[in-house]
Amino acid sequence: MIEAFRDSGLNTLDHNAEINVSRLETILSSIYYQLNKRLPTTHQINVEQSIGLLLNFMVATYDSEGHGKLTVFSMKSMLATMCGGKIVDKLRYIFSQISDSNGVMAFAKFDQFLREVLKLPTAVFEGPSFGYTEHSVRTCFPQQKKILLNTFLDILMADPPPQCLVWLPLMHRLANVENVFHPVECSYCRSESMMGFRYRCQQCHGYQLCQSCFWRGHANGPHSNQHQMKEHSSWKSPAKKLSHAISKSLGCVPIGEPPHPMFPEQSEKPQDTMAHTVVLESPSRLDEEHRLIARYAARLAAEAGNSTVRPAFKTSSADFKSPFCCVFWSLREILQEIQRLRLEHEQASQPTPEKAQQNPTLLAELRLLRHRKDELERRMSALQESRRELMVQLEGLMRLLKAQTGGSPHSSPSHGAGCSMPMPIRSTSAGSTPTHTPQDCLAGVGGDVLEAFAHGVPRNLRNDLLVAADSITNTMSSLVKELHSEEEDNNMRNGGLRDRGE
Repeated sequence: MIEAFRDSGLNTLDHNAEINVSRLETILSSIYYQLNKRLPTTHQINVEQSIGLLLNFMVATYDSEGHGKLTVFSMKSMLATMCGGKIVDKLRYIFSQISDSNGVMAFAKFDQFLREVLKLPTAVFEGPSFGYTEHSVRTCFPQQKKILLNTFLDILMADPPPQCLVWLPLMHRLANVENVFHPVECSYCRSESMMGFRYRCQQCHGYQLCQSCFWRGHANGPHSNQHQMKEHSSWKSPAKKLSHAISKSLGCVPIGEPPHPMFPEQSEKPQDTMAHTVVLESPSRLDEEHRLIARYAARLAAEAGNSTVRPAFKTSSADFKSPFCCVFWSLREILQEIQRLRLEHEQASQPTPEKAQQNPTLLAELRLLRHRKDELERRMSALQESRRELMVQLEGLMRLLKAQTGGSPHSSPSHGAGCSMPMPIRSTSAGSTPTHTPQDCLAGVGGDVLEAFAHGVPRNLRNDLLVAADSITNTMSSLVKELHSEEEDNNMRNGGLRDRGE
């Protein structure tokens, strides 16, 4: 609403300036269209219908003579009273419009406000009860001569408020309970549930009336209209009532809260000239709340750093006057709950034997994993033993080749092939079954093969076996060739001897 006033330039106009109906319709359109943008899709309003209804009501209320114009102050007073804001915010806005530069209420402007706002009950035929009179101002402030903001709020939000404005808090309570549901049966009409207000008799046990029956004066049984009734604007289950009563008796629930927060006694600018917010906090109040935030944060940090020894500190009653007090005590409980859940999660994530016994599925999985681990260890041991045997055989072949060739160059390929075969390295996990290590596999292997396999970059065991097999094949081929060549030489030598003998 204030944004629409500012966008339409009403904040620069005098209160007695007049605007025509077309401009009023433009302002109302701006309010409703902006409101519809902020509502969820399931709660969209009929903008055109709402504009038409409100425009006709305002014209009928404030332009009964048909001039086609309304004053700026009439429109502001009516919209500020009828909008869905909190009553304390509405009254603060009204006070900013009727106070001077020193933050003191001007009685003439408050009288003008009463003239305008009391036209609303008159429009719905409540003028005899809540009509304007010349003494209305003094009935609201009978003794005060200097009215500041807190005094203004105290008097208009008192219980009961001034007689001419009794309808104002009632209108807000009606708007707040319009959709409140009470799962209680009405003692008169026997309706199984109630909407709106609920009234409970203070003398007749369990006697409750819905809003419609109470306002119509219905009564039955031992109940009488002369009995005192208590008005309820919400529903609380018996368990919640019991916990609230216990908390209240232990001092956890504040008793006798003030009807509104205390504001600094200083002048405020008219709130429709503010840039962003309707209600602004003073710098001194913000600084005080910031100090409280820092103080509670330090206490929480001290408790978190020394969880075994709780630090002792004194809390003054002034600390609990801040709206942030309950927030920080709730934050402390939340941090403790987070710490507790974190410890439970860490304990639950560790598969201890006790938990395994409690969980058969987890126990079966652990057994399967242990069996699989043992199987892999056995296969690795077999592979290592096979590798060792192949390397021993290769060493024997290399010795045989050297003995046959007498250190000829034909032995170099096998030696080179052996040197090209690296030694694989296998990492074993802690707690695994002991198996053959690479050093164990080389036990009993001679110098050439040991030298060839003791160095190099780790490679795959399968590749090592393939390279070793290739080396054995090459060595066997070279050995066969050497044997064939020696056999041919012997045959040729024997043939020559036979020729000479003949």
